[in-house]
Amino acid sequence: MQYTLYMSTVTLSSRQWSRIYAFLCSRPDVYVGDEAQSRRFITALLWVTRTGAQWRLLPAAYGKWNSVYRRFARWTERGIWERMHQHISRGPDLERLTLDSAIVRAQVGRFP
Repeated sequence: MQYTLYMSTVTLSSRQWSRIYAFLCSRPDVYVGDEAQSRRFITALLWVTRTGAQWRLLPAAYGKWNSVYRRFARWTERGIWERMHQHISRGPDLERLTLDSAIVRAQVGRFP
């Protein structure tokens, strides 16, 4: 069975990406590698988050879904996402933050 999901592409501005990339480069416990590949990984996560799709439905343009998921899971276990959130949320750009409770999801437990 083949699935096609139509969803607008999620992109990061150069300013947003530079803040994320600077954080990643400052972390000795994060493998950054090629900048373009790192940006593709973060964009893949944004796509999954925005669409709510299963990992297996990640478009091939973002890389192999299982590789993206495993990297995401490793960073989760190491607490990278929490530290990145703390680092990025210090900026004044949160004055435009909007939360819509209709799309906020909560999950408990480990992800498969």
